[in-house]
Amino acid sequence: MDRNRTGWGDGLFDALVALALLAIGLVGTGPAGANEGISTGRATYPLVVVAALALAVRRRWPLATLAVVTAASTAYLVLGYPYGPILLSFFVAVYTVAAYLPPRTAAVAGGAALVALLAHVVVGVRSPGLVGAMPVAAWVVVPFAVGTTVRLGRESAARGRVDEARRLADAERLRVAREVHDVVGHGLAAIHMQAEIALHLLAKKPEQAEAALTAISRTSKEALDELRVTLTVVRRDEAADERSPAPGLAQLPQLRERLAGAGVPVTVEVDGESRQLPVAVDLAAYRVVQESLTNVLRHAGPATATVRLRYAPGEFAVEVTDTGRGPLRGAGPVTGYGLAGMRERVTALGGSFTAGPAPGGGFRVYATLPAEETA
Repeated sequence: MDRNRTGWGDGLFDALVALALLAIGLVGTGPAGANEGISTGRATYPLVVVAALALAVRRRWPLATLAVVTAASTAYLVLGYPYGPILLSFFVAVYTVAAYLPPRTAAVAGGAALVALLAHVVVGVRSPGLVGAMPVAAWVVVPFAVGTTVRLGRESAARGRVDEARRLADAERLRVAREVHDVVGHGLAAIHMQAEIALHLLAKKPEQAEAALTAISRTSKEALDELRVTLTVVRRDEAADERSPAPGLAQLPQLRERLAGAGVPVTVEVDGESRQLPVAVDLAAYRVVQESLTNVLRHAGPATATVRLRYAPGEFAVEVTDTGRGPLRGAGPVTGYGLAGMRERVTALGGSFTAGPAPGGGFRVYATLPAEETA
């Protein structure tokens, strides 16, 4: 629908251009001849009319338009008629070819038009001689250069739009991948640990194994619910399930309970007066805590963890430390997809992020986020 409207609009504009040049040609050709001391003949105005009206289809058939306009303009000049408004039609036809056709095709067509137009220099009734070749060439070179510049600008803008769309798509995919990694990674790590506990206790203490299996069921359901909420980001046609709360620090008690069931006791400390955080900050803070505790579950061995939340004017900070074995000394900087994802989340919101061995042993993750107080 949009494409048809655009084509109709282009055709109307071209028709108006053709009528305007027709009017200019009919009105201005006589005065141009009088100014040069040259009278017009019977073929003058029919050629002016043909050259102007051909422009009505210039963008639909640019090569055919240029051929017709060039033939009319060449005949006009060979018959010795004065330089006049007909050359404006020729100018527009050359510009159109340069602006809307591939460079090679446009160059060949422009060269052929130049050769044809130069015919009157050699065989014209009123030949200007070789001195007239330069002004005639300008009527090809100038519109060709203008058309080429317009085409390059249009192509550059189109590439820019494509690149921007690709960048936004990549950013969206990265964001969704990060969300899925955080949700699935944490859930599977907790389920794995609880399954190990269940297998270890199944033969000796089946009643405790049952508790671990119950924790697995609960953890998997919570992870699936959170994953469903996350995936609504890419499923535009379905509304988010309003029964499932958006991930945030309000879910920290459930996260703490899940880690405790997997064998990692978590202590939560709050510094400052708790307040409602912006949605993006709340989600980023929760993901930092979630991914940090998942890493404790995966890599720290037998350990406890402490989550510290600090509310300050215009800022919110979260710190996660553990008493695990931490990274090996001399192993170089700690890297990983989870840490990179946390850093990207925090820095994208204008915050800061650090992660590394804690001074007293174990590992420490610390992030600050801008969080203006809301009224």
